[in-house]
Amino acid sequence: MKEEIHIGKLIRRTLKDDGHTVTWLARQMGCNRSRLYHIFKSPDIDTEKLRKFAEILHHNFFADYSALFAENQSVATEV
Repeated sequence: MKEEIHIGKLIRRTLKDDGHTVTWLARQMGCNRSRLYHIFKSPDIDTEKLRKFAEILHHNFFADYSALFAENQSVATEV
């Protein structure tokens, strides 16, 4: 496999790129900031939580996984 997605880092980068704060996202998610910081450190996440992040941040994180999967599949067939 060529590379992996660290979903916590991707969520945090998307949040930053959108110009929102961690406090704003915590309110949207219905959790506290410390929970979000824990998620930012995590390389994986529950799919339902990922769906909620996707809706709030207007970013299709599932498409990121699909693109990586397709890229890794093409690399595997070249070998």
